[in-house]
Amino acid sequence: MFTGIIEELGQIERIDHTADAARLTIRGPLVVDGVGHGDSIAVQGVCLTVVEHTPDTFTADVMKQTLTMSTMSDARIGSPVNLERAALVGGRLGGHIVQGHIDGTSTVLAITPGEAWRVLRFNVCHRLAKLIVDKGSIAIDGVSLTVSNISPATEASQWFEVSLIPETLAATTLGGLVVGDRVNIETDILARHIERMLAISAAALPSQASPPEPQHATAPRSAS
Repeated sequence: MFTGIIEELGQIERIDHTADAARLTIRGPLVVDGVGHGDSIAVQGVCLTVVEHTPDTFTADVMKQTLTMSTMSDARIGSPVNLERAALVGGRLGGHIVQGHIDGTSTVLAITPGEAWRVLRFNVCHRLAKLIVDKGSIAIDGVSLTVSNISPATEASQWFEVSLIPETLAATTLGGLVVGDRVNIETDILARHIERMLAISAAALPSQASPPEPQHATAPRSAS
């Protein structure tokens, strides 16, 4: 479990590809401090398991499903990555509950610079659009953010926006995004639970029963 507050900007040092997976070695001296075999570290918002580590690097396997669902398939040697260790029980929850289980990817549609802020607009598929609400939480490449604007529900092409402060732009990879870049997104786990509960409840409702056919009275027989 993570909070979406990035601890360190790391860098991919090595990528070993196999037929249906990849093994990444990532430099991150801060996040490997005290790390152990089997510990979890979020890389660009993707929860990965440490299989090897040195004082400055860690290595993790990325399975085929993760490569398909996330931007891990775009990883390149030298690429900067957002890193966060798993949250400590009893620590401060600075962002929101982030699992590191990516829902999919989005593409930067527009960037609007401001004096101190930068507004980024991302596209989003209809499957995920219903899980994103104005002023709700979302994780983009593992960064906990607040949704600042969303498209109308009736709009054919759905989108959402986030407003980034200078600290976020400087401390994460989001400051380097340009139009057309892909990012990993993870919607709020509470929204996903609610969606599932509503779907199960709707499926369990009995179908609308057809009204009973009217009973036609028969005339009494006359006595013979």
